Amino acid sequence: MHYKYKEIQLQYNGFLNTHFLWKGTFSLFNLKSLNTIFCKGLFQLKIENKLRLGKLVEQFVFNELSLDPTVQIITKNLQIQDNKITVGELDCIILKNNQPIHVEIIYKFYLYDASVGNSEIEHWIGPNRKDSLIEKLNKLSQKQLPLLYHPKTIEKLSELNLNSNDIKQQVYFKAQLFPHLNDYKKTFEVINNDCISGFYIYENELEQFENCKFYIPTKLNWLMQPHTNIDWLTFEAFLLNIKKDLKNNYAPLIWLKKPTGELFKFFVVWW
Repeated sequence: MHYKYKEIQLQYNGFLNTHFLWKGTFSLFNLKSLNTIFCKGLFQLKIENKLRLGKLVEQFVFNELSLDPTVQIITKNLQIQDNKITVGELDCIILKNNQPIHVEIIYKFYLYDASVGNSEIEHWIGPNRKDSLIEKLNKLSQKQLPLLYHPKTIEKLSELNLNSNDIKQQVYFKAQLFPHLNDYKKTFEVINNDCISGFYIYENELEQFENCKFYIPTKLNWLMQPHTNIDWLTFEAFLLNIKKDLKNNYAPLIWLKKPTGELFKFFVVWW
């Protein structure tokens, strides 16, 4: 393996403990959620190479689904091409209780900025302001899910003895959400508040944590829940480590250990 199994297992545990962004049907977009949580056990699939976060999450979902006795995975990462040009990809099609379901897999980190947009959904944006929840929901409803009915998809599905009209569509959407520290205890009306995983602050607000310890996980380890089996940084060393990121308009995710021993996740944003 390219990287340690123990690290993958900790990432998988963090993934399993992440909550679904909504349960049932998301009324604003009529997106049905696949809320299947069967096994809190071991990650059993083999990963030969280090994957980017989105692809790693897909493997975690496939592992979870493979352990559900009511589910059979029919196909994964089904490429749809038109004259050798890739039109898109279906994340997976499963058979659950004899019902074929097209499942799109999403795992996101969003921060709450009330200055963006005009509604709660529009206020959730990516840490570097390059994407947003509303953009993702629009992409799902207008592009990714309609791909099931593309003529080339219909051709591909026929090879698997499947008919698009018989396939239901559901979304596997997990998220870690981070309001500003001042809103950390706020209750939000639309999203699942169990997704609140920490908070964010601005660089000029860091001094309030000068007596704390810090750790800067890699992007893949953003999935993990904070733990203490690491080398913590002092406040001064931490500031030196993040200075370049903030200068380059990159918001790092940080683990924080307070003098009381309490552990938190938070982003430091540059904007």
